[in-house]
Amino acid sequence: MGKAPTVLKVELDAIDLRILRELQRDGRMTNVELSERVGISAPPCLRRVRKLEEAGVIEGYHAMVSATKLGYDLVAFCMVGLKHQSEANLKAFSAATDGWPIVRQAWMVNGDSDFLLHCVAANLTKFQDFVIEVLTANEHVDTVRTMLTIRQVKKLGLVEV
Repeated sequence: MGKAPTVLKVELDAIDLRILRELQRDGRMTNVELSERVGISAPPCLRRVRKLEEAGVIEGYHAMVSATKLGYDLVAFCMVGLKHQSEANLKAFSAATDGWPIVRQAWMVNGDSDFLLHCVAANLTKFQDFVIEVLTANEHVDTVRTMLTIRQVKKLGLVEV
C-alpha cells in the first residue's frame, strides 16, 4: 500500500518542500546554512522563506522548551462534552480555553466528545484542581474524561513535509 497523495493548498515545488523540512528540523539555522542544505544560493532562499511566511505556510518560529526541566511533570488529555452543541456554546467554550494556561492545545472534535484538550501541569494536584474548579465548573461543560500520560514515545514536527 503506497502513500496517499498529498493535496496542497498552496503551490510548492521541491525546493520549497526541502526548505520546510529543514526549518522544521532546525528553525534557528542561518539563511546561508539553509540555502546550502537545500542547494540554492542565499538570496533566492531568503525570498522563498519570506514567501512561505507571507502565505502562512510558515506560521512562526518557536523554541522547544522542556516542560519537565521547568517543573511541569504532568501531561494529560481531557475529552470534554458540552451540554449543547450550538454554535454559540462551541464558540464560548473555545474562547474560554484561551484563558486557561494549563490547556496548551485544544481541538474541536466529533465523536464521543466535543473538544480534546492537551494539558500540562506541575503535578497531579494542580491538574485535578483545574479539572474540578475550572473545567467541570464551566457552564457549558457536561462531561469530562481525563487521560494521564505515562511518557511521550514520539515527538516530531506537526506535519510531514
